[in-house]
Amino acid sequence: MTLLDTLAGIVGPAHVLTGDDAAPFRRDWTGKYCGEPLCAVRPGSTAEVSAVVRAAVDAGVPLVPVAGNTGLMGGTHAPGAVALSVERLTAIRDIRPAARIAVVEAGVVLAQLHAAAEARDLVFPLTFGAKGSARVGGVLGTNAGGSNVLRYGSTRGLCLGLEVVLPDGRVLDTMAELAKDNSGYDLRDLFIGAEGTLGIITAAVLKLFPKPLAYATAMVAVPSVGEALVLLNRLQEATGGAVEAFEYMPGSYFGALAAHMPQMRQPFKRLHDHAVMVEVGATAPRDATPGPDGAVPVQAYLEEVLGQMIEAGAALDATVARSEAQRRAIWALREIAGELTVAGGPSMLTDISVPLDRVETFLDRAYAALEADDPDVRHLVVSHLGDGNVHLAIWPSEGVAGHERVLEIVEDITADLGGSFSAEHGIGLGKRGAMARRKDPVALDVMGRIKAALDPGGLMNPGKVLPGRGGMSG
Repeated sequence: MTLLDTLAGIVGPAHVLTGDDAAPFRRDWTGKYCGEPLCAVRPGSTAEVSAVVRAAVDAGVPLVPVAGNTGLMGGTHAPGAVALSVERLTAIRDIRPAARIAVVEAGVVLAQLHAAAEARDLVFPLTFGAKGSARVGGVLGTNAGGSNVLRYGSTRGLCLGLEVVLPDGRVLDTMAELAKDNSGYDLRDLFIGAEGTLGIITAAVLKLFPKPLAYATAMVAVPSVGEALVLLNRLQEATGGAVEAFEYMPGSYFGALAAHMPQMRQPFKRLHDHAVMVEVGATAPRDATPGPDGAVPVQAYLEEVLGQMIEAGAALDATVARSEAQRRAIWALREIAGELTVAGGPSMLTDISVPLDRVETFLDRAYAALEADDPDVRHLVVSHLGDGNVHLAIWPSEGVAGHERVLEIVEDITADLGGSFSAEHGIGLGKRGAMARRKDPVALDVMGRIKAALDPGGLMNPGKVLPGRGGMSG
């Protein structure tokens, strides 16, 4: 029997895709990473995932896990490999409101989990523009961040336990539902962010949180990034740390938005150099219950702080949402960022993080260094300013030939400011060069040893994350 025959016997012929049927697995969302997989396989259970892994490993064929395929770093690039899709692992096995946990399979779409939690007056707070297509397995594999990290943390902080199929086909069950479990090595965290290079995540226990009873959302023009951080700290003090999102967008972002999406309403009558989108979520009834005048306290807090800052010149203008429709319209201005980046053509996507008080310095130095190197360079910035994460997309005038040099310019500045070259998008193929240049050699050696111990054949998502041959360190 061929491997394709064996796989068809495991999952059924309808779930082994080749040729044109496998077209969705030939390229990633950005269109930058393209390749023809041997086949795409869609197992329908953890047992089937285990059997598929055993069959591929026995045949010496690489395996590449694919969730929503919305990544930006080429983590699902699978030429000649078995693309193992988790799209049929869609069960929400359990939601336990009293414990505030959800037990879900890896193929659950993020927006579906949001809806299931909301039906019980809870939230799973991880959110970003691709929430309608990204799947749980993918966000765990890359340790995704998004807009609400400021209040709730990244994916790693939202996960209590995992179910993982190892490279030898065994199923590792760490599906703990415990806030405390100090019983040896934390194997859960080993697989979160590993991008399928150590095993395939098939299910997870995730934390849920009380659904805010009211939101206060605004777009605010500020004189500088530094003044934006003053606003953030003022709001955190006024609301007891209830700021959920604090997103920075410069004037150039809104200029690009006007050119690409002229039908979208701009937040201000004139273009400002700096703006932030802020959202505060109130979970206490005292902050969410309208008073005799109909005012919602959390919205009053926001408006009071904004009024004081505008009067002092620390803010220049503000658009405050007065309805859910207006709130969603403000969010849409931020969540269109991925589409704006892709519309600009193939770019270098950087995803750095620095301490909050060094974001402004990073931007000033990065702009100056890039333009000194290439006067015709184009760039576009958005930032999760509340957690120091900056997304800087760069289009060198010379195209692909200048990509690595441009990345090194950004990496040099990031390292000098005590930052990281990777904040939330994962490593995949796109940042392996940065891993070789910037990651501590001892850390790379330890990672390589872990990879070799768990995946001695180097068949699990080979060529990703770790520099070196086959994605192994060294």
